[in-house]
Amino acid sequence: MSEEKVIVLKPQRKDFEDIYFSGNQGSLFFSSTTRGKMITTIVVGLILLIMFFFKDDFSKEKFGILYFVSFLFLLCAVFLSVSINKVSRWKKQVNSYLNKLENCKIYEIRFDENFFTVNINEDKETSEWKDFNYFDSNNEFITLEGKYSYMFPRKSMSEKDYSLLKQVLKKNITE
Repeated sequence: MSEEKVIVLKPQRKDFEDIYFSGNQGSLFFSSTTRGKMITTIVVGLILLIMFFFKDDFSKEKFGILYFVSFLFLLCAVFLSVSINKVSRWKKQVNSYLNKLENCKIYEIRFDENFFTVNINEDKETSEWKDFNYFDSNNEFITLEGKYSYMFPRKSMSEKDYSLLKQVLKKNITE
């Protein structure tokens, strides 16, 4: 592969959204990042609510349990809010990227035996093959991680280009 190969992508916002936001990844309360914290916060909140209704039955010695569960609820709520903030920032970055793709005139991948370049509207990111440490592919998309990270949907390119890219990545990254 001494000459440079070029793959032109035809990005559709929906193709990228289907991948980025699959499986509730875009949900603030039930994404993979926040689901466990949300459920824990709800359970601790219900326990606190039940305890609050029966607080008159507590003796003075057992009243500290109510304070302890209140502290646990507050702690869970803080961890949940941090996770929600993280998901919110991620969603904002993805939407910004998708807006950029929606308005792009040029989206191409160029590669030869030494370099891998992604060009989006003349905004070029060039990496050497050694800069990448991971690649994965499935029936929906190809992911590439390293100095820069990329996700290329299968629907945005021809089958021939998709299999060529997959072969080149397999050859250059797993060596």
